[in-house]
Amino acid sequence: MTSKTAAELKSFLEIPYDELEDMNLKAAERAEQAGAKDLEQEYTASLKKEKHIKAVTLCFSDIEGRLHMLDYDKKFLLDSLGNLTFDGSSIRGFTPQHESDLRLAVDWSSIRYFPADLIGAGKVIFFASVLNSDRTPYHSDFRGMLKSFTEQLKKKEGMTAYAACEIEGFLVEGPNAEQRYREQGLKLISTGGYYHSLPMDPLRQFIDKSAEAQRALGFKNEKDHPEVAPSQFEMNFSYADAVRAADHVQLYKLICRQVARSMGHTATFLPKPFVGINGSGMHTNFSLSKNGKNMFYDAKGKDGLSDLAWDFILKLLNHAPEICLVFNPSVNAYRRLDPHFEAPNQIKVSAIDRGSMIRIPMANEKTARIELRSVAPDANPYLVLYTMLKTGLEGERLEQERTTGVRGGFLPGNINDAIALFNASKFVAEILGDDSKKKYASFKQLVADRTSKELGTIVKASEVLFHHEVTNQMLWNQF
Repeated sequence: MTSKTAAELKSFLEIPYDELEDMNLKAAERAEQAGAKDLEQEYTASLKKEKHIKAVTLCFSDIEGRLHMLDYDKKFLLDSLGNLTFDGSSIRGFTPQHESDLRLAVDWSSIRYFPADLIGAGKVIFFASVLNSDRTPYHSDFRGMLKSFTEQLKKKEGMTAYAACEIEGFLVEGPNAEQRYREQGLKLISTGGYYHSLPMDPLRQFIDKSAEAQRALGFKNEKDHPEVAPSQFEMNFSYADAVRAADHVQLYKLICRQVARSMGHTATFLPKPFVGINGSGMHTNFSLSKNGKNMFYDAKGKDGLSDLAWDFILKLLNHAPEICLVFNPSVNAYRRLDPHFEAPNQIKVSAIDRGSMIRIPMANEKTARIELRSVAPDANPYLVLYTMLKTGLEGERLEQERTTGVRGGFLPGNINDAIALFNASKFVAEILGDDSKKKYASFKQLVADRTSKELGTIVKASEVLFHHEVTNQMLWNQF
């Protein structure tokens, strides 16, 4: 009798990348066609049948946008679907300790068959909605809020919100480089930029591996390339409905971090980790569709946009100062808003000026859209798209903006000013809910209080170590 290797003994599901891409694209197509009940029946049956799946990973995001992942034993999950509880008090921005239990409800339309070399063999991923103990939607789960709002928009108006985010980041030397910032700072992996990074150098290898995983997940990649700054990257992918687009953001960052870690390095989405070179943004492209028609397009409209699109733009401009904290949620994000480095701080719209908060890309009937350029890559993508939708559809616009497309002025120059404007806004309370508004602002203020009010000319250790995507219990208590 021959002895078997550990891998042979485990025999968990591992699917080649080309098969994964096909499976994920078919799953996305099926999600558009089938109802929630049908999808639940199909996938529960599939999970029961597939003997080589050991666990199901459920993903959700806290109010600040940090991704959380829970692995459930497959059999336990299938037996406990109506009672998947977790401790909400352990999640920043969720329930207080005295009323901590929350529930998770699987979103069966969100299945992803994930590359085994990135999350382990024998697993599938679903996103989940967060519910109160009485199974009502939890008000600070902005994935659930976005999903509910877009479903109502579809039902009442027949409109679908579409988005695609262009997420930039930096590859820096060493593992856990952000958490070790006080020891050694951040070090660029290469000095190459946009067109100067050579094939097979570490940055290119990182981009290639990350892009391969994204294709396998059905992202429908469009462009994968180094960005303007040294060691900076960006991988672009196809439009999707708003909820799926936000899921893509969370998975994109997860993939990049996992690939970088496998190479012994760190993928960071700090908006401005280095002074003197371009920072990272999350340019958010957005449009509305009805009956297969792009509602933002009008061949005879100004810059090829419809009245609906212009109304949407002018409402975003009008409310820009008070919602800036949603789009730029960290101390570090306000370093990036500098037009000298192609980052917008002017509250205006333009078809050509990349220093404008909103740009109108060259487009046709199919691709007409607006590009919100002031969003940082560390923003909660669900909260960003929810705020954009609610503002663009329910906000107010100033009449003097009608012809000029300029509100005038600049976005807040630091997080303290942004918090003050956010706190003073009745409109923000209306669209986010008073409790979520207060919680979100309080977390931002706690971080703001841990660093100097003047940004100065160097990135401070505090703005990295206490960043919502970086900090942990140990780091937070080192203040």
